[in-house]
Amino acid sequence: MKLEGRVALVTGAGSGIGRATAILFANEGARVIVNDRNRETAEATVGAMGARRERGYAHQADVSDSAAVRAMFAEVDRRFGVLDVLVNNAGIAETDDRRDEINRTGEAQLQELLSGGPIKTHWDVTTSLSDEEWRQMIDVHLGGTFFCTREALKLMAAKNRGSIINMSSVAGLHGIPVAPHYGAAKGGILGFTRSVALEMATRNIRVNAICPGWVETPMTQHFTPFLKMSITARIPMMRWGRPEEIAATALFLASDDSAYYTGQWLSPNGGLFTG
Repeated sequence: MKLEGRVALVTGAGSGIGRATAILFANEGARVIVNDRNRETAEATVGAMGARRERGYAHQADVSDSAAVRAMFAEVDRRFGVLDVLVNNAGIAETDDRRDEINRTGEAQLQELLSGGPIKTHWDVTTSLSDEEWRQMIDVHLGGTFFCTREALKLMAAKNRGSIINMSSVAGLHGIPVAPHYGAAKGGILGFTRSVALEMATRNIRVNAICPGWVETPMTQHFTPFLKMSITARIPMMRWGRPEEIAATALFLASDDSAYYTGQWLSPNGGLFTG
């Protein structure tokens, strides 16, 4: 019961890593605000807590909407009067059209590589990226992390304690050719994490990041079997991660086990990136 008596908010907790994290936190004794932009999925996560579901509270909000975020944290303050842990996990994937393009290009490149080259099919994502695609990715990932952190700090500063965990990615560490806007957002989250960690250190509010590798979630289900196999071949452990394995990292950063960690990133990635 590493989080006994604590209040935690997990954004984007309707599925994947967020859901696994919310359930684990409840099992470890926390009262958990389960945020998602879809109320039904947030409530489903609370239901999945089983015997611990009385520890869960579903709240619908789009983290890219600063007014909605303010209202969510006002509700947290009203209901609980405190916030001990924030996990900024909410994120979005590519549009269906962009996913299809990634699959087509990726498979074509692999076929050309297996045939001995040269590579004639190119990603060329940046040149075709629309303003809307760029802004939406930045707004949800980086903007949402900022909006939620800003409001969380107001509650945490009243007690001079807390842990904020920002979900970045290996894409923020070494880039990702199929999604430059995603890599930019995740890289920005790392810079934001370091800066706020330094700012809040004297208040005993710790700010850290997680940089997962490839994880089996609804956001990664669109890859074709051939493309997924080629990705797996580049992972030294020869498998994708599970949401529960990322949640375990979040638990470590949320608990007193990581009391001397701030401004850091941990990357559960199966050996994909060791820098």
